[in-house]
This record gives sequence, structure tokens and C-alpha cells, in this order.
Amino acid sequence: MHRHPLLLGHRGTRSSKTAAENTLAAFDLALRLGCDGFEFDVRRSACGHVVICHDDQVQGITVAQAACGQLQSLPRLADVLELYAGRAFLDIELKVPGLESDVLVALREHPPERGYVVSSFLPEVLLELRLRSAEVTLGFICDRKKSLDRWRELPVEYVIPKYPLITSRLVQAVHGAGRTILTWTVNDKKTLQRLADWGVDGIVSDDPELLVNTFPA
Repeated sequence: MHRHPLLLGHRGTRSSKTAAENTLAAFDLALRLGCDGFEFDVRRSACGHVVICHDDQVQGITVAQAACGQLQSLPRLADVLELYAGRAFLDIELKVPGLESDVLVALREHPPERGYVVSSFLPEVLLELRLRSAEVTLGFICDRKKSLDRWRELPVEYVIPKYPLITSRLVQAVHGAGRTILTWTVNDKKTLQRLADWGVDGIVSDDPELLVNTFPA
């Protein structure tokens, strides 16, 4: 029997017709369905707010240029941590540089009790975070084979490749280095089961219901 992987909803959920991704409703739904936690994306608006959204534009407005009063519907990082730090594993993906101080302050104010990782595709973001804190838990996200090996040189605890890059040998190598491996974004049962059999520590899916039904409690 393989052990149960950590089950994480991608942006909360991307499969719901009623809960939009990267919203409190999406995060609530992922947890209600039985996920251990969820992944979400973080950016900064021009007025300094640290907001939750994936794309660099929302409702035709460039997030980095959004003034106060615009994009008020977007959740803010501090609010998400306050609401969920006690009941969810949080995969906090930083989409841009310059968020490091805000993230560290938010984590100190609302330390996640169920675990967390601050993740990014951007090595410079991870290096800056490590320079500022030896304690923060970091993860390197990768979707290209040519850059996958960078996990070995980066000061991260989590390796987070896109699922087509995962092999049983990679899982063994990551575990052999004393690190944890998550993967994304897996939306079919056969692949979910194969990855779990290989020993992947956590799986991110657009469909929390499929995820939980594949690995019932």
C-alpha cells in the first residue's frame, strides 16, 4: 500500500461552475470536498496590495498597474493566511519578484499550522527569500526538462515539477536528497494513481473532487 499523498486543489478549484479559481469560495470548496489544502498565486498591485490572482491582467486591468479602488474583489494574502492558516496546507506561488518581505511578514503573523511551501518558477525569488530567512519553506516549480536539475543547487525543501517530468527515478533522487516532491496539474485518475505509487508526496489538481475520490480517506 502506498501512503496517501498530500491532496491540493489548483487555485482552490478550476472545475467548479460556481466557485471561480483563486477565490475564497474556491478555497472553501477544495477543503469541503476533502483536500488537505490548496495552491494559489500571488501578485502585487500598483498601490502595494498583495493580491491573489494568476494572470497579470484581471478584467482588462494590468494587476501591477492597478490603483487603489481597482480589483477590490481580489483576495489579499494576509486575509487568506488569516482564514486558512489553521486548517489547510498552503502552496503559496509567487508569480513576480518583490513580494518577499510581505510574504515573510504574513507568515510570521499567521503561521500555517498544517504546513506550507512558498513556491516559484523564479530562482531569484527563492534565493532572495532564503537570504532573508533560513526558516521559510521554499519550493522550486519547473515545467521544462532543461531546467529541472536546478533543484539540486537551489536552497529549497520542495521540488515541484509539472507531472510529465516526473519519473520514479526523479522521485527517488529527490527523496534521497532529503527533499519533498509535489507535482501539478494532474486531472486523470490513472496518472494520479501512478504518481502515488511512485511515492510522490503531494499532487495538485484542477478537480478536487476527482482528487479526493481517487484517494478516499
